[in-house]
Amino acid sequence: MLFTDRDDAGRRLGTELARYAVGHPVVLGLPRGGVPVAFHVAHALGAPLDVIVVRKLGVPYQPELAFGAIGEGGVRVISEDIVRRGRLTPRDVAAVEEAEQAELTRRAARYRAGRPQEDLRGRTVIVVDDGIATGATAAAACQVVRAQGAARIVMAVPVAPPDALARVGAVSDEVVCLGSPPGFSSVGQWYRDFSQTPDEEVVALLAQSPRRPPPAERSGVEVAVEAAGLRLPGELTLPPGAGAVVVFAHGSGSSRRSPRNRRVAADLNRAGLGTLLFDLLTPAEEADRSNVFDVDALAARLAAATAWLGSRTPLPPACFGASTGAA
Repeated sequence: MLFTDRDDAGRRLGTELARYAVGHPVVLGLPRGGVPVAFHVAHALGAPLDVIVVRKLGVPYQPELAFGAIGEGGVRVISEDIVRRGRLTPRDVAAVEEAEQAELTRRAARYRAGRPQEDLRGRTVIVVDDGIATGATAAAACQVVRAQGAARIVMAVPVAPPDALARVGAVSDEVVCLGSPPGFSSVGQWYRDFSQTPDEEVVALLAQSPRRPPPAERSGVEVAVEAAGLRLPGELTLPPGAGAVVVFAHGSGSSRRSPRNRRVAADLNRAGLGTLLFDLLTPAEEADRSNVFDVDALAARLAAATAWLGSRTPLPPACFGASTGAA
């Protein structure tokens, strides 16, 4: 697979991602090279385009080893394990963070040229780059986007090696890659024209992309809740400005499709609260009515689902249940 240039790669990637248009996503390009690709993706989906400006925080004596990342709005993601193993002091961490924060602020101001940052809370966010080499920057971007409140993250690139895709897949909900060819040594080898993207082009492309407000009433995002070694189907809805997420504990065999539960969830969404509706039992388990009354097992799954939710959004959780769900 060979791309003519980033425009060609972006058009092809936009075609591959067409199915996401109905979910009203936000498209974020990793500057600088990812922005021309993201521009064509956003155009194909009719989605707003923005940049995701992140800075990796490198261990001072081994800068290529990141102990965290920072993003706009004061978002910071720190690996306490690497900080501990690297024997970094609070002063070490602060010094690196201060230097990278200055560069982050400079770049964000340069690229946006006064345009406000897109609100990612409750949105499906498609993060786009022109390719992935090691996956470190892409993974950092996904972590920052998650911390900014995205409900679902899709990392999309034209080309990447398999090991990098696995690394990014661990911190995103889905990875879309047009090709992962053997003999991968660099992103540039898969482009005929891989000339550097100047800052001016990034600014111009962002200026050409109209800002579209999110729908006033946003539908939920289909998710797979990981609990007790299972992937339980669910629906996560995060209205703009939500202050908390209500987790539904369905009682007496009720499911996320229950009209009553969906009416209550809709009322909570209109009141500005997020909701997570998911099935506590698999279809096979529902066939055995005794599982409906196994409160200990259901409670364990509810706890696991709440922990899963905490890894997807920083919003505080609350629980709502009736019958065995309340138990």
